[in-house]
Amino acid sequence: MPVIIKDIKKNNNEIIRIEVSEYKGRELINIRIWFQTIESAGGDLVFKPTQKGVTLNIAEFEELKDGIEKLGNYIHDKLTGKKPIQPGESGESEAKDEKAETKKQD
Repeated sequence: MPVIIKDIKKNNNEIIRIEVSEYKGRELINIRIWFQTIESAGGDLVFKPTQKGVTLNIAEFEELKDGIEKLGNYIHDKLTGKKPIQPGESGESEAKDEKAETKKQD
């Protein structure tokens, strides 16, 4: 049985659902768009999944987390007027060193 982690409202008829599910004995992270529809049997409003989304092995969580953290850094840099560092550009290791130094000071 899937475990719903978070629903994020996309618009009035859709949500982005993050859940953990199991398929063929493997735990998976499922990030998918769900749409709202009326259930024909009872007339209740229910959400149903679309094919739009991504499924990752739960072992890939750290990579996903790293990507989300880098996205946060990118957004922060854009908002503060700094040029966001791209992978492979010089300065990426300097930014990591600065971040590590900041964490040491905290």
